[in-house]
Amino acid sequence: MLNILGKRYWFFGLSALVILPGLIILLIYGLPLSIDFTGGSLLEIKVKSGELPKPAEVIKLYDEFGITDAQVQTTGEGTLIIRSTFLDDANRAKVVTAMASRFSQEVEILRFDSVGPTIGQEVTSRAAMAVAVAVFIVVLYVWFAFRGIPNAFRYGVCGIASLLHSVAVIFSFTAIGGHFWGWEVDAMLFMALLTVVGFSMQDTIVVFDRIRENSSIYRRLPYETLVNHSIVQTLQRSINTQLMTSEFMLLAMAMFGGLTLRDFSVLLLVGLFSGTYASIFIAAPILVVWEKHEWRRWFKRSIQAAA
Repeated sequence: MLNILGKRYWFFGLSALVILPGLIILLIYGLPLSIDFTGGSLLEIKVKSGELPKPAEVIKLYDEFGITDAQVQTTGEGTLIIRSTFLDDANRAKVVTAMASRFSQEVEILRFDSVGPTIGQEVTSRAAMAVAVAVFIVVLYVWFAFRGIPNAFRYGVCGIASLLHSVAVIFSFTAIGGHFWGWEVDAMLFMALLTVVGFSMQDTIVVFDRIRENSSIYRRLPYETLVNHSIVQTLQRSINTQLMTSEFMLLAMAMFGGLTLRDFSVLLLVGLFSGTYASIFIAAPILVVWEKHEWRRWFKRSIQAAA
């Protein structure tokens, strides 16, 4: 039989290698928040000639209108994305007119979004509340569903660990993408988080439910062997379900969905894969570590090494 749990510390180490670099970048540079949360304006333009003005020239033009915090980014689609403080329609029209006159080119507006600071704060609080409520309901359900077996609360705690793993992976990739490719945290990220929370917990419950069923069938098996057997039984189902129903579709969206859907699709792709990975290689192994009280050996080794 495939011995997955025998390599559980390798899986823990792999997760650390994926999560820690992004969290370090997050601590150093902060979370790249979009105007959905900070408030402000986003203007995406394209010029007919295809020769984009230099970002420094656009920033200088904004400065002349008293807008001193403009940030300009070029995209692979031959457009400019300009972020600044809040602009109303009148000021936006003045800026675009001046831009067309200054650079002697016809300017096409592809996107213009403005969010006031108050709305940004409200979106932040509601998004955080939505994620918190979703996590609480899921954990409450796990505790209720497994209440009839010994140490049922452990399943809820391990479910939380699985969720935190998936959320940490998403924020890690967002931090890396924000630092190197200009990604931003917007309302779509929280949609991805809620989706990942649901899918991740679904896979985790499937694995846990198989462990519960096998606990009454294979009572004499050691707990680690029983859990490993349960994982192997659900492994094919989890992989096939994710690949056939989610991953291929999201990969197509990421490749051909355009700039608007690309970042969201990539995050959702990574998040769903991480959720499936966590349910198999993180949540269930933590159950075994907890059951066998393996942390006692960690401290013994530390003491022996120090001695």
